[in-house]
Amino acid sequence: METPAIPHDSDAALVAASQQGDTDAFGQLYQRYVRLVHGVLLARVRSTEVEDLVQDVFLRALPRLRDLRDASRFGSWLATIARNIATDHHRRVQTQPESPTDSADPDEQPMKSSSLGTSSEAAEILECIRSLPEAYSETLILRIVEGMTGPEISARTGLSPGSVRVNLHRGMQQLRQKLTQRESRGAIESKNRTIG
Repeated sequence: METPAIPHDSDAALVAASQQGDTDAFGQLYQRYVRLVHGVLLARVRSTEVEDLVQDVFLRALPRLRDLRDASRFGSWLATIARNIATDHHRRVQTQPESPTDSADPDEQPMKSSSLGTSSEAAEILECIRSLPEAYSETLILRIVEGMTGPEISARTGLSPGSVRVNLHRGMQQLRQKLTQRESRGAIESKNRTIG
């Protein structure tokens, strides 16, 4: 029985070529997975630190690629590396003394003000998303911020389509609740300021 041919631009083919040292193939994998890595990191670290850490993920993945046995798991393998780098980053940051410029975190402005409104609104929404359980926050960031579709998230992360749908649905419900609570608190504080 003949095994089906693997398309030359499939993840499996690109991983196999990358494992043989083909840097163009690894570049194509980078282009396919950079949004995934960015989203995984954005769910865990400040937006001002994400870009450097994205590069770290791919730099760590490249020499370890030969150890990847199942090319179809590339996305979930890469996401695991990103999560580990975020964890390592938090450990390093906690052990470093805070400099005067670190304390001036004007709500992580580099987030684009695309469909999320102004950058302060976007930062507020991002903060709310990050406060959700990890499975929800990561999936929502991949969908809302990175613009990935449900099927794309499923294909890139290795999550089943059903899990992605559940994570998005429950995550959106919890996000709406948090935003409604914040809005209510803001309205009460504003009213108290005008009365006082």
